[in-house]
Amino acid sequence: MSNALTLDIPAGVPWIDFTREFDAPVEAVFNAHRDPELVRQWLGPRGYEMVVERWDFTSGGGYRYTHRDGDDVYGFHGTFHTVRDNEMAIQTFEFEGAPDEVAIEFMRFVDLGDGRCRLEGRSVGRTVEGRDMMVESGMEQGMAQGYERLDELLTQPASAAASASASAGMQG
Repeated sequence: MSNALTLDIPAGVPWIDFTREFDAPVEAVFNAHRDPELVRQWLGPRGYEMVVERWDFTSGGGYRYTHRDGDDVYGFHGTFHTVRDNEMAIQTFEFEGAPDEVAIEFMRFVDLGDGRCRLEGRSVGRTVEGRDMMVESGMEQGMAQGYERLDELLTQPASAAASASASAGMQG
C-alpha cells in the first residue's frame, strides 16, 4: 500500500524535486497539510514529538513548530505565500539550526482519479552547500517516514477526507 518517495537531487544546483503518490483523494491530502492537528500527527520522522505553535495554512499565513527527540529540540518556521485549495502551496522553510538557509518550496496536489493523488514539489535553497547540508541531515528519511505516517492517518476510520468535508463546510 505504501508508495515510495522519489527525490531528485541534481548536482551543482540548490534545489530538490520530490514526488509522492497517495491512495487518497486530493482533498484529504490537502486537508492533512492545512489542519494543524493533522499536521502534528504526520509531519516528520517517527518517534519525534511535534508541537505546532502556529499554523495558518492560508495565503500570507505562517507557521512555527518544533520536533523533540529526547533532549534535542529542532525548530522550523516559515510563511505560506500562496495557498490554493486542493491545488498548490508555496511556502518558505527555515530550519532554525541553520539560519540564513531559507528555502522556498512549491507543492502541487495532482488528482490522479480513482481517489488517488500525487504530491509534486520543489524545494529551492539559497546555496548548493545549504541544500546539501539539508540532504545530509537525514531529510530523505524524515520525509519518507512523514509520508508513511500520512498514509496511515489517511486510512484511519475517521479519515482526513471526512475532516476535509467538515472544514470545507465550515469555510463556505
